[in-house]
Amino acid sequence: MKLDLNIQPLSSWMKVTSEPLVIAGPCSAETEEQLVATAHLLAKTGKVSALRAGIWKPRTRPGEFEGIGSIGLEWLKRAKDETGLPTAVEVATAKHVEEALNAGVDILWVGARSTANPFTVQEIADALKGVDVPVMVKNPVNPDLSLWIGALERINNAGITKLAAIHRGFSSHEKSAFRNEPMWDLAISLKTHAPHLPLINDPSHITGNRDLIGYISQKALDLDMQGLMIESHIDPSVAWTDAKQQVTPNALVDIINHLALRKPEVKGTELKDKLAELRNQIDKIDDLVIQKMAERMKIVEQIGNYKKDNNITILQVNRWDEILQKGVNYGKALKLSPEFTEKLLELIHSESIRKQTEIMNKDQAGQAAEKLTHA
Repeated sequence: MKLDLNIQPLSSWMKVTSEPLVIAGPCSAETEEQLVATAHLLAKTGKVSALRAGIWKPRTRPGEFEGIGSIGLEWLKRAKDETGLPTAVEVATAKHVEEALNAGVDILWVGARSTANPFTVQEIADALKGVDVPVMVKNPVNPDLSLWIGALERINNAGITKLAAIHRGFSSHEKSAFRNEPMWDLAISLKTHAPHLPLINDPSHITGNRDLIGYISQKALDLDMQGLMIESHIDPSVAWTDAKQQVTPNALVDIINHLALRKPEVKGTELKDKLAELRNQIDKIDDLVIQKMAERMKIVEQIGNYKKDNNITILQVNRWDEILQKGVNYGKALKLSPEFTEKLLELIHSESIRKQTEIMNKDQAGQAAEKLTHA
């Protein structure tokens, strides 16, 4: 399903200094000197198109640094006047919106915690009615595509047509190398629903580690994201917040210089023909895979009926372990990653369980429906 968003192209409201689009600046505006000095260094790189800084910082627990507050808007204004860089800040309330706009902030963004709360998003949307300002919406903290889409729709319904999404990763209980799991499939799904919506990646919050920013940035660009939001501080070692994920302006330049820029379109008849041929091969294999899955599920239904007739439980753990081990080993031999094979088999197994459960409970479901009809 395509989203019916009324939006303007990114190029109509964002002047890109150099490719790729980079929005950079400190996680938090700490002092006027720190913010302005960082802005000057970023502007000198010639690679940054906008200056970001946290003015109001939502914190998990009271007593932690919650941002410098409204005074930081004056520092941003000075940084803009001296460097020419457009400014961007996060807003979480109607009052934030009002103060940011009065201070001449050029771009607003809605943070992950705010996106997760429709009441908060609606308050921000109501404050934006009648205003012509670019707004970017970060994905919610939890992996919920509907919440992300809903926030974008609320902002768009308020009349904001200069709209973009920010992919900053999702909270997960699983431990990994990242602060927030990228869950690229959700970002890809958003692009599928809204192909014309600009999508900007935030590798700083995904990684939580400056050493991984280049890796995530490259992957984001390879997935045709339209830009990067990277936290940069004049001296990350003394940063008041998120020190480990911030980079110096010089380190930012090094990261950008090592990125390979690729285009989504193919130029040249020969290249297009070759790509079309390879895609045609993939389409045929995909059709065959789906066909075989349908055939497999027919057999699953037979197994379900047999288990029902003979009072056998749906799940036999030993059988599932056997399938999983055999499949993963077979996948390794065919150069497939164990993670991919395991996820694929788990998805197939889940559908098999669903079908067998449906068969097992068919009579009970019918009896329950009949009781409800006569109730």
